[in-house]
Amino acid sequence: MPDPLAAIAEEYVQLVLAVGRHDPDYVDAYYGPPEWQAAAERAAAPPLTELQDRAAQLSSRLAALAATSGARRDTASRWAYLAGQLDAVVAHCARLAGRRYAFDDEAEALYQLRPPHHDLAHFEARLAALGRLLPGTGSVPERYQAYRARFVVPRTKLDAVFQAAIAEARRRTLSHVALPAGESFTVEYVIGKSWSGYNWYQGGGRSLIQVNTDLPVYIDRALDLAAHEGYPGHHAYNALLERHLVRPPPVGKGWVEFSVYPLFSPQSLIAEGTANLGIAIAFPGSERVRFEREVLFPLAGLDPTEAERYAEVQALAKQLAFAGNEAARDYLEGRNDRAAAAAFLVRYALMTPAQAEQRTRFFDKYRSYVINYNAGEELVREWVERQAGADPAARWAAFVALISSPRLPASLTR
Repeated sequence: MPDPLAAIAEEYVQLVLAVGRHDPDYVDAYYGPPEWQAAAERAAAPPLTELQDRAAQLSSRLAALAATSGARRDTASRWAYLAGQLDAVVAHCARLAGRRYAFDDEAEALYQLRPPHHDLAHFEARLAALGRLLPGTGSVPERYQAYRARFVVPRTKLDAVFQAAIAEARRRTLSHVALPAGESFTVEYVIGKSWSGYNWYQGGGRSLIQVNTDLPVYIDRALDLAAHEGYPGHHAYNALLERHLVRPPPVGKGWVEFSVYPLFSPQSLIAEGTANLGIAIAFPGSERVRFEREVLFPLAGLDPTEAERYAEVQALAKQLAFAGNEAARDYLEGRNDRAAAAAFLVRYALMTPAQAEQRTRFFDKYRSYVINYNAGEELVREWVERQAGADPAARWAAFVALISSPRLPASLTR
């Protein structure tokens, strides 16, 4: 007897592929039946209104099925996942068709999270704290950039530094996570992107990770990118979902809906939040700065005696992470133009003018997606801490359970 939930899951995958015909950034990864993708590419792109209606109809069918048959306890998260993802398909189709969402409304509709607001006093207090640590005179952003310029990885040494960071992040991850046999990824260095790094998961435990070298790469970005894009971040996350949820029984569950990853969906908040938190999970406490001091700084030709102070500066700078959300909100809602948004990022997100201009291009392309990095990390951290407290081993266990499951943001608040 056909499984009605499996039928809805198949239609969801085909629907996401069809929406991708209107938005080339939408389908971030696909490793389901190749004939479905081929059919979507051959067919004329259906009108957005039709796709929006199809998503709404699937949502109604899913709700009716749940009401009549109920969700078994072991698959309740699957039902919740499909419901949340379908709601986001409806919202994304509406946005592509011309609906203009307020920033917070768009974030909530796509990512199941209404982002917090922070006033200038919040950022000024953190700038003042950072200023007390930085050397030199002048404004805090000027002093920060002058100090950080001492920690650029020379282009000729970038791959060696990055490969060492990847190897250590992988070693630490494998001591806690049973990744699929044969998993691996390729690293490419690219230019002309609005992001600093990207993981393109290709199925079969393989990823392509691209690192943007348009702008200087600072020493702290080596571990950030290695862990965020690789281990235990995006690469590990996608490989685990593929093995545990997509592969057929007895290895996995055979849930085909996880073979497609629509970027503008609640799944992204989990993906980005866990990827950012994964850095601290893999390198807790002083372990990060010790590895940077003993391995990465020497490889980059930088003074290792500066590692601790640099880490302190970066920890304070990270407290300004939500400045990007404020800049995006005011820019996308028309209260600031590009120049004003960039100026805000220079002062409160401590970006160089070139970084700030690059970030406004990210706003143009990805809009409220920016909340997934900071608000996503905060949500995931709070959930992990509720499950595991401060014990590193327990935090690893909670983290691995999350990146191996179909949970979406709404479930982490309960």
